[in-house]
Amino acid sequence: MAGSINKVLLIGRLGKDPEMRFTPNGKAVTNFTLATNEVWTDQNGERQERTEWHRIVTWGKLAENCAKLLSKGKLAYVEGRLQTRQWDDRDGNKRYTTEIIANQMQILSPMDSADRSGDAEPDFGPNNGVAGSQEFDDIPF
Repeated sequence: MAGSINKVLLIGRLGKDPEMRFTPNGKAVTNFTLATNEVWTDQNGERQERTEWHRIVTWGKLAENCAKLLSKGKLAYVEGRLQTRQWDDRDGNKRYTTEIIANQMQILSPMDSADRSGDAEPDFGPNNGVAGSQEFDDIPF
């Protein structure tokens, strides 16, 4: 195989308000959780549902925009890549966490009047800036 792909596309609701902080060199980083739901009917004909929680990390201008415009319960489209980090806890045990490092985000919930800075809902693209509005039908699935 000549190459590989590490790409994640999610549509889900935020579990809590995003948390923004700054690195020592002043770069913004924002973390939030996104819930996706899977619904199916089991072999007994009963409806089942499972919620999967995803840890999302954004950097730079995208991080600033996510912190400003996203809030608990909003529906959002996130695109990025999976990354697993490893560290040692206080007792010397190895710990791991897998996160989505997002490079695009689009708010899919209707925006409140307080959220609006223009007529179009923002679409934060790979350049971490406002890339214009994208219709829901344009999402590739």
